[in-house]
Amino acid sequence: MKLKKMNLKKEIKKLDTKKIITYGAGAAGTVAGLWGAKQLGRKAIQSANSHIGRILMTDIYDENLYELVSSTSRIGIKEVMETHLRATEGKAISRPMGTPKKFPNMDSLMFSISQLYVMPTPFEEEIDVKVTIGKMAKKPLEIEMPIMIAPMAYGVALSKKAKVALAKGAALAGTAICSGEGPVLKEERQAAKKYIYQYHRGTWGKREEDIANCDAIEIQFGQGAIAGVGHVFNAKYIDNEMREAYGFPPGKDIVAHSRQPEVNHPSQLPTLVDKLKRISGGVPIGAKIGAGKYLEADLDILCNSGIDYISLDGAEAATKGAPPILQDDFGIPAIFAINRAAEWLYKNNFKNSVSLIASGKIRTPGDMLKAIALGADAVYIGSIALFAMSHTQILKVLPYEPPTQLVWHHAKGESKLHVEEAAESLKKFLNACKEEIGEGIKALGKTKLSQVNKEDLVALDEMVAKACGIPMVYEPFEYEYEE
Repeated sequence: MKLKKMNLKKEIKKLDTKKIITYGAGAAGTVAGLWGAKQLGRKAIQSANSHIGRILMTDIYDENLYELVSSTSRIGIKEVMETHLRATEGKAISRPMGTPKKFPNMDSLMFSISQLYVMPTPFEEEIDVKVTIGKMAKKPLEIEMPIMIAPMAYGVALSKKAKVALAKGAALAGTAICSGEGPVLKEERQAAKKYIYQYHRGTWGKREEDIANCDAIEIQFGQGAIAGVGHVFNAKYIDNEMREAYGFPPGKDIVAHSRQPEVNHPSQLPTLVDKLKRISGGVPIGAKIGAGKYLEADLDILCNSGIDYISLDGAEAATKGAPPILQDDFGIPAIFAINRAAEWLYKNNFKNSVSLIASGKIRTPGDMLKAIALGADAVYIGSIALFAMSHTQILKVLPYEPPTQLVWHHAKGESKLHVEEAAESLKKFLNACKEEIGEGIKALGKTKLSQVNKEDLVALDEMVAKACGIPMVYEPFEYEYEE
């Protein structure tokens, strides 16, 4: 220890005393400068705060800047911002990613738990979460989990990379993806293990070879975020890649009609269903609808036309873009739509022949299992699938662009999406949801997804309880115990 101290003293003596003084003075000057700047900065901020605070505290209300906060809070930030957009554009605005409005939803439901009266399932027990869509079809659609990727269109919404990544992720997890109302992309079809072709309301595609090369067909009548309203994608926004995929010549708009071109009256639907069954060789034929007041009447028409499954959108469902009025003020929330549809199918003896697929802001494994308990056979996920797929890749566009710029067609970050990485992220998300659903089934004391039903639920909200025929959490359970 003494030797080290001696060496240290020798080293200090070797130093140039002038340099030490110079460096020390410089360091001291820097510290003093920083301290001075800090003090000046604090005084400037304090002075500004004092000045602004005095104005806010003393100006009369109708001249006070705080009036902006007060009036915006009353009207709503969303409403104020969308008012400015309408005032700027002078036409119906198009809001992406669905409504931010809060509807009664799955959060109002809770599952029971099994303890003694009903015993929980042993942890080593295998849980069956496989689903068959269109059980009575010649070629039913079988998937490994009750979760599928919702219809999202290429071009007018997603990029080719995003569509291929979704298809690959779904295939890796053993489930299906729906094409959406865009054209059939060769690369997407090749990547998909189970492929649902949406028979859209447009005039493109619908080639017999595409219909014959799918695992299910979904006739699109409407959807939750845009009802049954038609829409136009202007020709000036159609690039060469899109034009080739759609098979459209330059200058031609992409038009999705309000009605199915082949169904101008309900009596024409059986003919279309029979045609699709014949061309496809017997895959399940479904129908995509948004839920409204006339839901039961719509179901009656569909089920008596030979449909194998119903894809039902609640009011919370999203799309690439739709007028806010259609998103916020039309339709039936998913929790009520699923219950009503399932009750009608059961009461009219279609429960075992017509499958029910639920969609509309279904985000978590809990949401998924609750939809099943209400009577759905499977669920579609859209927005949350995009988040799962994008995962950490959104950091490639943040903070200068929103995450959707990674997945939209012709967006600024479109080229930055790594397809294989996105597919792997989606696969992991789907498998994690599948595993959590399995854990939930065990907690109910059951071994199969098909055993889960409304008797496993209690409600936190009285309107939900009454509407869905589910007991409130505070209602005592009446039982007879037998030893």
